[in-house]
Amino acid sequence: MLRSTLRLNLFLLLMTAIAGCGFQLRGSYTLPYESIYLSGADYSLINASLKRAIRASGSTRLADTAADAQATFVPTIEEKLPIILALSSGGRVREKRLRYRFGYRITDSKGRDLVLPGMVELSRDLTYSDSDVLAKTQEEELLWRDMENDLVQQLMRRLAASKPDFQAPAE
Repeated sequence: MLRSTLRLNLFLLLMTAIAGCGFQLRGSYTLPYESIYLSGADYSLINASLKRAIRASGSTRLADTAADAQATFVPTIEEKLPIILALSSGGRVREKRLRYRFGYRITDSKGRDLVLPGMVELSRDLTYSDSDVLAKTQEEELLWRDMENDLVQQLMRRLAASKPDFQAPAE
């Protein structure tokens, strides 16, 4: 009897600690826009993933044109850059850093910024070996895909947390 009470108390203490630390499962996002238009290229993986995530949120409609949307998401820069960090004594690559930069703006139908332009920068380090070229190439591709997924999640969090200013400025 004493053991089951002790276990119950320990379980309740653990649950209280988890709830108190702000932990919550990643769920759907509620965007502050009634409708949004994504102006990126249709063949872009980020654009397609972002459209999928917005549709899954269910709170915001994807507009067909910028004129029909309350907000327009405009990618400003997308840069994938592998950087060599270390070379072997033979001059071969031993370590790389994969860097992904993605800039964006959120504008209204007149082209005015609703929130300040933003930039997401991600990086992953990768060791390299000449004896495992195929495996390391596949690992690099996997890391790029992981960064793309992480980028979409970060963009959705930033869109959900944005506080747009829909009032027109005084002229």
